[in-house]
Amino acid sequence: MRALLTIGLALLFSIKSTAQIPYAFPGKKTRILFLVDGSGSMLTPMTKGSRWEIAGELITKIVDSLRAVKDVEIGLRVFGHTKRNVLQDCNDTKLEIPFGPYNHKMFRSKMKSIRPLGYTSITQSLLATEQDFPADDNARNVVILVTDGVEECPGDPCEVSKVLQEKGIILRPFIVGLGTDANAFKKIYSCAGKYYNAETAPEFNKVMGVIISQVLNNTSAQINLLDEQGRPTETDAAVTFFDRTSSERVEHFMHTMNGRGLPDTIYLDPMRQYDMLVHTLPPIRKENISLIGGMHNTIAVDAARGDLYLKISGNMAYPWLKAIVKKKGSCDVLYDQSFNRPQRYLTGFYDVEVLTTPRMVFKNINISQNNTTTLDVPGPGLLQLAMKGDVKGSIFLQKEDNTYEWVADLPETRGNHDLYFQPGNYELVYRKKGETRTLYSKKTQISIKSGLNTKLAI
Repeated sequence: MRALLTIGLALLFSIKSTAQIPYAFPGKKTRILFLVDGSGSMLTPMTKGSRWEIAGELITKIVDSLRAVKDVEIGLRVFGHTKRNVLQDCNDTKLEIPFGPYNHKMFRSKMKSIRPLGYTSITQSLLATEQDFPADDNARNVVILVTDGVEECPGDPCEVSKVLQEKGIILRPFIVGLGTDANAFKKIYSCAGKYYNAETAPEFNKVMGVIISQVLNNTSAQINLLDEQGRPTETDAAVTFFDRTSSERVEHFMHTMNGRGLPDTIYLDPMRQYDMLVHTLPPIRKENISLIGGMHNTIAVDAARGDLYLKISGNMAYPWLKAIVKKKGSCDVLYDQSFNRPQRYLTGFYDVEVLTTPRMVFKNINISQNNTTTLDVPGPGLLQLAMKGDVKGSIFLQKEDNTYEWVADLPETRGNHDLYFQPGNYELVYRKKGETRTLYSKKTQISIKSGLNTKLAI
């Protein structure tokens, strides 16, 4: 925590030139809206001066320190400051300083000119912020709410905050409670955003430093894809990060090991909460990921994998043959795997249905860590069927118990047809297409051998 505060305070009070700022969001504009409580309770003393005076002085310093930061714009909305408390006006909220590149000087005079008067109207003020941010899909819109009271008007700040985040209008807000009951306020406001409590001016100073650090800086992280021994040895899988609230895809990349054989460092916006999807087979999903700003974060998931290799024996192969792979006992298709190349899966047991004619099903195939499981499928035989006329018919496989299983219908049109079948004994049942009497049905027995051609004229 000390390192985090040091980073925040250094940013807040030691910025002299753009070259000193570790700007981590190239190509993105960051807009920071200070949403400040101007209700009458902000006149309550806090160390040296009132809560309003302390807030105004520190916010002014922050704004001054951000003057040289590239692609950062500042705005100010105040609530409860134009109507007296007795009027209980829940619409008393006003954008005092719109966003703009050269509005920093306005903050000091504006904060000094405002005198707290009225009601705490947080919900309506949050709703109003939707109109404060200029439309820009590539901007990071940040709200820093500073208040010393709970909502006094109808509405739910948590619900409004959630809707704004889901619509992608703002990122998760920061909420600072001034001189308040920390536990009580945290219960009320933590659902609306990331809550901090500051009972004294020095605490407020530190909290704001931490917040500005998180607003301006990406945070480093590494994704550990763990093998069965808990070591981060797995790699070469695509990874996607989604904003948990809005479902926006934030990052999409291939997991990579660095030159030291460790998961490479990535950089993420610490203001967001994430869901992560690792595109293994089956995929791995990790939800509700929060990052600690200013620290290196580790995100770990179990991801031990092995290979399944599908092989055709003999000298004849099916064209475009594939197999359906499912988790053991599941009806959901996990993957359509091609033959003669390995495919990686998470360790465990799988069912494989090979799309031969007839289909072949292999149960409980074990995929073990760093091993290749080979499934050897007998090569097909080729039935070269010459048809003198149009027919209606079907092909049946004679099974070991001397029963017959339907495997395919015969082609209907005259001519030559090449049909691939698994080795075995088959029976063809057919008749001329236009024939109207059952007694003219015919049966023909054939034997198909792996890698050989069988000719048949009907």
